[in-house]
Order: sequence, then structure tokens, then C-alpha cells
Amino acid sequence: MSIPDFTLNNGVTIPAIGYGVFQTPPDETVTAVEAALHIGYRHIDTAAAYGNEREVGRAIKQSGLPRDDVFIETKIWISDFGYDATLHAFDKSVGKLGVQTLDLLILHQALPGEFDLTVGAYRALEKLYADGRVRAIGVSNFMPKHLDRLLAETEVVPAINQIEVHPYFKQPEALAADAEHGILSQAWAPIGGITFYREGPHTSTLEDPAIGEIAAAHDKTPAQVMLRWHIQQGRQVIPKSVTPSRIAENFDVFDFDLTAAQLAAIDGLNTGVRGGPEPEDVTREKYGRDIPEA
Repeated sequence: MSIPDFTLNNGVTIPAIGYGVFQTPPDETVTAVEAALHIGYRHIDTAAAYGNEREVGRAIKQSGLPRDDVFIETKIWISDFGYDATLHAFDKSVGKLGVQTLDLLILHQALPGEFDLTVGAYRALEKLYADGRVRAIGVSNFMPKHLDRLLAETEVVPAINQIEVHPYFKQPEALAADAEHGILSQAWAPIGGITFYREGPHTSTLEDPAIGEIAAAHDKTPAQVMLRWHIQQGRQVIPKSVTPSRIAENFDVFDFDLTAAQLAAIDGLNTGVRGGPEPEDVTREKYGRDIPEA
């Protein structure tokens, strides 16, 4: 099956759907990533802070796929921000992944209270990009004001901004800022961050009646409808699961189209309630952790 691509602002292409390994235990990562690659995923999204880069690399190697066939993305954690520290963090990541180059390397958070370290880290990414060690660079969880600060002090416009986006948290301002700068929005928690709404009126997008009605109309699942919603609106998605049937389900989203009315109905579910950490509140004191050597 041919996977549609999005073209980044530097001409590099990325599959419209990738496979994420956030919170996947290392001892489950190899099997899960191998299953995803067997199903047809060709983009794997990991991060230094996830603690499973080594297992992602092992799965890719064991898949037998040529290195150029798999788009590898990872992230620099805030504990390794700063120019020299970030260059070393790249060495740690590629060492664990068992590769020489990365397809996409991004900063995991904006670290607003120490933005000089953020700028230093991004300049290290620019150096790695200029040297051909990474094919594209970007950011994650950057709000519009963070992007403005970064663009004012650096040269390369990020190719990607990975942010929380799902029907209950659309982030229209962040999406608009990304689009204004030619940055592709990459959705984490794309099928709803189902653990984020245990209290209050919203428990899970998977149980939302409006999404369920649309799913029934297309003979698809709510998860498939949400992923299709993202892709049709121009967002790259990285769903996650360790269950082979759900990994396959999440990939089967290219044989139907949502109508304009259905897209608008899903847009209308936005609550404005963030599930993940508030980007402005991320500090090294609260969220710092040591990233082991390769």
C-alpha cells in the first residue's frame, strides 16, 4: 500500500501517518515497532525522554528494511538543551538508534523560562542540519509566542511543530501560527488523549456520539475517523498502540473521505481543555531528567 506524504518546507517528504512510542515500555517496543513496520508504517516517532530509542533502532534493524525506507524522528529533552549539550544529545540518540543520520530531530519543549538554552539547542540543530547529519529539524509543544522568539534569533524555520491536537483540543491559534510560517503541524494524542478526561463531561473522544455517528456512516471506527480528520486538514499524525489489531486499524485510513460537514462537526467538539502539560510551565526543575549515554 502506498502511503501519502506531506512535503516539509525544505522539500523533504514525511509519511502522512507515523507510529508513536510514547509511554511504550522498552521491553514492548521492539515487538510493537516491528508490527507497525510489517503493517506498512514507514515513520517511527520516538524521543530521548521516552527511554526506548535503543529498542526502536533494534526493531528497525530487525525489520530488514533499508535505512532509507524508514523515516526516523526523535527529540532532544530539556535536560540536554544548550548548544554543546544538544550536539552531544544527538550523539546519544543516534548511538542508541544505531544510525548515522536522522530524518527529523526536534526540540521536545520550548523551555520558556530559559529560552537562551532553547535558542542554543536549536542552533545546534541548525549545525547538524547544515552538516547533513539530519534531514530536517523542528520543535514540539511550541506556542505562537515561542515560535516568534525562536524565529527572531535563528535562521532555519522549523519544518515541524509537534503539538497536542485532537477533537477536544484543536489549538486553532497554534495551528494558524504553524501554517503562517510554513511549518507542518504534527499531532500527538491525535485520537483524543483518552486518559486526559477522566473527570467532567468529556471522558473519551472514542465514545463521543458525534464521532461515533460519522464512523458508522463510513463503516469505520472512531479512531479512524479522527485520524482521517487530521490528515484531510493537513496535519501529520502519530497514533500509538501496542496492540497489533489497533496498530493496523490506525493505518487503515486512506480509503474514505469525510465530508465538509463532517469535518466541521468534529471541529465543533473543541473544548479548549489541554490534556498535556502547559508549555509555559515546563521547567528543568520540574521536568528535568538525566538522559543516559548511548
